[in-house]
Amino acid sequence: MRLNLLTDIAGVTVGHATDLGLGSGVTAIVFEWPFVASGVVLGGAPGGRDTALLDPAMTVERVDALVLSGGSAFGLDAAGGVQAGLRAAGRGFAVGPARVPIVPQAILMDLLSGGDKDWGLHSPYRDLGHAAFVAARPGVFALGSVGAGTGATTATVKGGLGSASAVTAAGHCVAALVAVNALGSPLVGDGPQFWAAPFEEGDEFGGRGLPCRFTAADLALTVKGIRLTATTIGVVITDAALSKAQAHRLAIAGHDGLARAVLPAHLDADGDTVFAAASGDKPLDGHGDFLDLCLAATKVFARAVARGVFEATALPQPGAQPAWRDRFGQR
Repeated sequence: MRLNLLTDIAGVTVGHATDLGLGSGVTAIVFEWPFVASGVVLGGAPGGRDTALLDPAMTVERVDALVLSGGSAFGLDAAGGVQAGLRAAGRGFAVGPARVPIVPQAILMDLLSGGDKDWGLHSPYRDLGHAAFVAARPGVFALGSVGAGTGATTATVKGGLGSASAVTAAGHCVAALVAVNALGSPLVGDGPQFWAAPFEEGDEFGGRGLPCRFTAADLALTVKGIRLTATTIGVVITDAALSKAQAHRLAIAGHDGLARAVLPAHLDADGDTVFAAASGDKPLDGHGDFLDLCLAATKVFARAVARGVFEATALPQPGAQPAWRDRFGQR
């Protein structure tokens, strides 16, 4: 049975570490075997670790895990915690007798979203990363204000962590997981409708559809302003057999989904980053299969964005940004 989650891809496990007092957290995507991976950064203010090796021209093709974290640059410690867990398990890229776990990471800026960030000399993110690694499991995992989505916000309502999946006509599964912390808005104007509404399956993010027509106010610039607590980060993964160059193209398709779910996206104060990975379980039968895969990646990424916002809850701190459900309730 399809769960409509990233773990619909065989070999993918997901774990969260959530600290509501900190107002932040970490999400680890751990692969049961190394997956071919690439990634694309289109935001103007990114933060990442080992993202350069994901370029198709670089030597290493496969990764052991991917990490999404809050904490801005401090959150980059999280990948070290995941790496430590993988090393203890004997995982990693072989360099002679040594093994080096390959763990690219992207971070979002949630330092101003609420919570106690006075952690002393060392940030807590390495420990949070290891806790997320230990928690990684196949099957169902939580959405909303958990893991990397804990302190996420948007221009209009609380952001969060979302996921979605789909199966192409050729039978390839494609899934996305996104921590939505956008400078822009996932909502049409000041109403409850999501920009991603055309791609919704069932009522997975409220079933509100789109307005009958759009006003100038709906299409006007809506951003967080000077509170630059931005960046949407995510992954899109498939069970298809892809080259690293094809995974790179799949990441671009994921960014297309982001641009259809948040208005505006990819701003100079966003660090929007999308990773893509492939398990290699199912070969493609011609170029048409790959085109369909890219279309599916665009749609599942847009849906994952909306689900993350729909499932979010406000942080338990004074002045925290209200969630979608606080403003619009259930359907």
